[in-house]
Amino acid sequence: MVLAYILGKVETGNEMKVLDAFKNSGQVKRASLTYGIYDLCIEAQLKTMEELDNFIFNMVRKVPGIKDTVTLVASKTLSREKKQGTTI
Repeated sequence: MVLAYILGKVETGNEMKVLDAFKNSGQVKRASLTYGIYDLCIEAQLKTMEELDNFIFNMVRKVPGIKDTVTLVASKTLSREKKQGTTI
């Protein structure tokens, strides 16, 4: 499993349209508009690096209004969310 955080710069005025573009994507666990250098943060979970490549090149970068992206791939993750009755 590959967990990635994709940061994006969005053209002014297109923030909500860009966010809505990820509403029905099965790979997106969470998408947030943010303040600061990047306007968008997408948390995506995919099966393989090849799927991540396809997601970034064929979906994320083709969304109108996205100007630039940076991708961070998680190596280890600590989660406080309940999963199957276990809390970390």
